[in-house]
Amino acid sequence: MAKKRQIIDKNRQIQEILKCGKDPVYFMNQYVKIQHMTKGLVNFKTFTYQDKCIDNFIKHKFNIVLKSRQLGLSTLSANYALWLALFHRDKNILIIATKLEVAMNFIRKMKVTLDYLPKWLILPEITSFNKQTIEFSTGSRIKAVPTSDDAGRSEALSLLIVDEAAFVRKFDQLWMGLYPTLSTGGRAIIISTPNGVGDQYHTIYSDAKNNQNEFNPIKIMWYEHPDYDDEWFESQTKNMSKRQIAQELLCDFVTSGDTYMSSNDIEWVGECVKPPIDKWGSQRNIWVWNYPLSEHKYIISADIARGDGKDYSAAHVIDATDGKVVAEYQGKLPPDRFAELLYELGMKYNKALMCPENNSFGYATILKLKELKYPMLYHRKRRGVYIGGYVPSTDADVAGFTTGGRSRNMILTKFEEIIRNKELTIYSSRFYNELKTFVWKGSKPQAMRNKNDDLIISFAIGAWIYDVSSEYSKSSDVINNALLSGMSLDKGEYSAERFNLGDVGNNVLSKPSPVWSIGQNNPERIDKIAKSFENEMLR
Repeated sequence: MAKKRQIIDKNRQIQEILKCGKDPVYFMNQYVKIQHMTKGLVNFKTFTYQDKCIDNFIKHKFNIVLKSRQLGLSTLSANYALWLALFHRDKNILIIATKLEVAMNFIRKMKVTLDYLPKWLILPEITSFNKQTIEFSTGSRIKAVPTSDDAGRSEALSLLIVDEAAFVRKFDQLWMGLYPTLSTGGRAIIISTPNGVGDQYHTIYSDAKNNQNEFNPIKIMWYEHPDYDDEWFESQTKNMSKRQIAQELLCDFVTSGDTYMSSNDIEWVGECVKPPIDKWGSQRNIWVWNYPLSEHKYIISADIARGDGKDYSAAHVIDATDGKVVAEYQGKLPPDRFAELLYELGMKYNKALMCPENNSFGYATILKLKELKYPMLYHRKRRGVYIGGYVPSTDADVAGFTTGGRSRNMILTKFEEIIRNKELTIYSSRFYNELKTFVWKGSKPQAMRNKNDDLIISFAIGAWIYDVSSEYSKSSDVINNALLSGMSLDKGEYSAERFNLGDVGNNVLSKPSPVWSIGQNNPERIDKIAKSFENEMLR
């Protein structure tokens, strides 16, 4: 009778081994014990969302998981890796974590599982076991390591697990080295809570959502855990900042990052995005949303790069009448050729007020525009206020816009204000993508590493001109009416002294026109008008 019972038990063991080898969820729910942070040692009973994860891990070669915190994904992935090594031969599994302690914690989780498994279920012999590695006689191995530049680079991997990938240092470079190790049939599971936009984890997840890579995207929210309800959420978020809530619980990439613009403003720009109605240029990199209208005034702003580096030259055409960006350029052209493109663009849009950046390579672009005799080139006078189309060039003239230090902060502040107040509408997906990766680095806003901000700087220059230019701004009618009340037309020759009203600073446009004398017939009003005008300009 005892012999018969022993045979029956052995047959059941074989059946259980076969079931566990075929189904990791069955293996975990029937035989795995885990160390719960409050309950101690408990049976591992998987939740529905965890079962779906395992199903996806098996079905898809590459999986990327966007998750809220405290959902047991580390425990799940650790036991999935252990199941793979226990029931399969020659599996080389690598787990990469943010630091050594986290990597060792994965091995500790597996040790708990192995300590409490029935001995008959551990088919291979454990040949090596330390704080970072488990090896089996079947040739399977699990290794957990912290982030390093060469982690796993030289190994042919069966499974790669990257825990909290958005927080892994230089994950973009790490992934570049790891991807080839999976080319022989290896699989990857990348898991993380969000940490802003623009990093490698965000890029992989976003591309996966748009079916632009091999990854299967999985998103798990906090409320999918059956033990978490609204009361739990309130208790968790009571002492958390908006950014922490977005990062830890809401799976919100934008709000979780340290972006220059608020998430609401960024998403408003995203909602405005629409495809251009036309594309111009040899590489079709001038995008057009509205063709020029004869009665409208336009501003063209530009940020200028060398033309052969990682940075782009960028330009925006702003309809100052309607408050919309009607065209945009982003590309790589030498500064002189970029000037030719700007000239053509400006002439198309009613001889638009042209304001390129004049730093570095921008100086060459401005010289070329002057050579081409572009009729409406923006100048900023160091002294004096001039009303009219043309002022002879002097040493006091500054063509274009100088971005650096204080002026850069000035235009970015104005740019943020204009977007926040929805005063200018921009439709570009290229601009929207740059906005998501334009972040605070210390006290300076700039593009994330390996990202660009050329479109942002170009648009910021245009936004500043749109706001403060006496002739092209959103409030130009108010300013003009105030000025006209104290003006008389003088068709005499140009006289610089006549217009010297103090250090106000204004546009000067290179186009012949009558010269206006401010306050000629009403000199007692001159100080009041100049002060009013200065306040509008510097507001």
